[in-house]
Amino acid sequence: MKSVLLFLFLGISFCGHTQDLTGIWRGNFKRTPVGQQGRMMDLLGNDERYKFEVQLDQKSKSFKGVTYSYLTTIFYGKATCQGTVNPATHQVMLEELKIVEVRMSGSSDACVMTLFMKYSKENGEEFLEGTYISYNTKDSTNCGRGTVFLRKVTTSDFYEEPFLTNKEKQKPEEKKPEVVKVDTTTNKAIVKTTPKTKPQTTTTVKKPVNNKVVTTKPATTKPDNKAIVKTPAETKPNVKIVDMDTLKKVTVKVPPATIPVPKVLASRENELVKTITTNAKTVEINIYDNGTVDGDTISVYVDKKLVLSKKRLTEKAIPLTLTLDENLPVHELVMVAENLGEIPPNTSLMVVKAGGKEYEVRITSTEQKNAVVVFKYEK
Repeated sequence: MKSVLLFLFLGISFCGHTQDLTGIWRGNFKRTPVGQQGRMMDLLGNDERYKFEVQLDQKSKSFKGVTYSYLTTIFYGKATCQGTVNPATHQVMLEELKIVEVRMSGSSDACVMTLFMKYSKENGEEFLEGTYISYNTKDSTNCGRGTVFLRKVTTSDFYEEPFLTNKEKQKPEEKKPEVVKVDTTTNKAIVKTTPKTKPQTTTTVKKPVNNKVVTTKPATTKPDNKAIVKTPAETKPNVKIVDMDTLKKVTVKVPPATIPVPKVLASRENELVKTITTNAKTVEINIYDNGTVDGDTISVYVDKKLVLSKKRLTEKAIPLTLTLDENLPVHELVMVAENLGEIPPNTSLMVVKAGGKEYEVRITSTEQKNAVVVFKYEK
């Protein structure tokens, strides 16, 4: 009996901590080239990265939804999907079921993916990261495998599915908090209570008639057709004085001041290029011109703050040091092209040294699109 109760208790706790994946997730997936082809693509700086948006509706440990794979919102593929989540391990499996809409060139084939991701939440943001495999819907041949990165967002690049818009309408309205007034003279809280109203009772009136006492009830009068407007008498509310020491202390968290988004970040598309996870608190970054030195100029923003302004890219490194900490484990670096040089687009090579590891990030930015690199600190 005890083991059954323990199993039931664990089951309740297991379900109670299930993360809710319902909502919109957006990021990208990148195909991993194999063998000689992969080495050649790395040398050429070819980055097969596609945008990826997922809209999910979770119920218990399973979910359904739709996916969008696209380079632009004009050329894309839309598929239905389903999957499961393991609350204990935070593992998520998502399987595309059927292509329902395709807009692409005539020579391209549609492929569906199966994704194996892990859920994480840091600094108030939610992420799904992992790998995928894919196959062709026409002949079931292998379409390749790769990596995927998604972040939970509030808006869609396309439109919200009905299962999301209906849930927004069904959300209950938030109740306004009760306001407690304080008497400044006594420094005590004033708690207003609704005055009690006494029930109306019928009274008897004794009138003397011929030296005899006759008990009569008050006469009832029928209301006429004229409207009777009653002015309520002013009644002072019952006031109860409560000692401030007896009240529970309420801690009010003041949200940190939001940093305004610079115009160049708000007006351009910001594309995630790479996510680097490290346990190092100090990250060293060197930025070079990736190719022919042709006058490319860049600016760099870290967490919406300008740290490098209109620097010209050359074969000599532009150094930058980034400090990570536990209070703000996720930092976003955005590279902005100030011009495209003599040979468009603006291309650069970012070499990152963190925790004894070195990463090379090839970045392409234009006057319409910024490049984003996310740094995640984990102990």
